[in-house]
Amino acid sequence: QVQLVESGGGLVQPGGSLRLSCGASGRIFKINAMGWYRQAPGKQRELVATPTSGGRTNYADSVKGRFTLSRDNAKNTVYLQMNSLKPEDTAVYYCNADVTTTQTMGIRRGDYWGQGTQVTVSS
Repeated sequence: QVQLVESGGGLVQPGGSLRLSCGASGRIFKINAMGWYRQAPGKQRELVATPTSGGRTNYADSVKGRFTLSRDNAKNTVYLQMNSLKPEDTAVYYCNADVTTTQTMGIRRGDYWGQGTQVTVSS
């Protein structure tokens, strides 16, 4: 009922930058939160950046000062600006959204994931 489409991944050299985008569509009543996770080969999926209930952003320690989460509410889109990329940032990046959707009888809140976009940092 909610589709998340990610874009912006690719191959970049160490020290380079990328901007990921994730747009949400569907029977959206309200987007409660949108953020990013990542999963490197052989590792568990981990949080990269998510908004907090207090209006701030929770960043993984490994990306603080280098990554920035932003959101365009009018476009139902969240962005992840990634600067000073390192080889250890290589992973599949997943968009996650907490969305309240319209139903035939009322509304329902659910958690949704995108299909993932590959980010490879290598020289």
